[in-house]
Amino acid sequence: MDKIPVKVVDWGTVSRWTEILSGKIRDSGYKVDVAVALARGGLAPARLVSDMLGIRDIMSIKVEHWVDTAAHQKEAKIRYPYKADLKGKSVLIIDDICDTGESFAVSMRHVKDNFSPKSIKAAAMQYIKSTSKFTPDFYTETVRDWTWFMYPWNYWEDMINLTLKLETDLDSPSDVEKAFRAAYGAKPPIPIEDVIAEIEIRDLKPTNGE
Repeated sequence: MDKIPVKVVDWGTVSRWTEILSGKIRDSGYKVDVAVALARGGLAPARLVSDMLGIRDIMSIKVEHWVDTAAHQKEAKIRYPYKADLKGKSVLIIDDICDTGESFAVSMRHVKDNFSPKSIKAAAMQYIKSTSKFTPDFYTETVRDWTWFMYPWNYWEDMINLTLKLETDLDSPSDVEKAFRAAYGAKPPIPIEDVIAEIEIRDLKPTNGE
């Protein structure tokens, strides 16, 4: 299998990033009436930013793009499209990261066409400039090279998917952890033994590096 660069992000880092992001939004003078979280990755950051900026109205849009860890569909799509009346409202669309920009682009169009707000801006904790076709209005950190960031709200999902991608027998947790570190360059945030147990409970099968 091809090696995938992975970086594990903890809650302390998320808190710091969202504080910086909130400060940038506040300093810009943009008064947000409604925050729109891009589910699923943007749910936690949107709640934190809303708390810091005193935004009481939060909505969400389910966008499907990264359907599996480090693997995405060709195009991002709104899973459950709907209409809402946000006339006269200033909207802020929030996601955890802007890597290809597809999720933001399709969401901006959906909100504009179906919510009719006064204004729309986009915000993310991280922005991968080298791979994104979209630049958020606000972001905390610019990432130089593509990396898969494992956020706290994705630990289990990512650990399971990344473990299943390994071409390693799951009978030996020590061998699996060694292979995990070699393939992804990261320390597992969840004990490998627990991940393997959950894989067995869910009756999941290895993906042979795919």
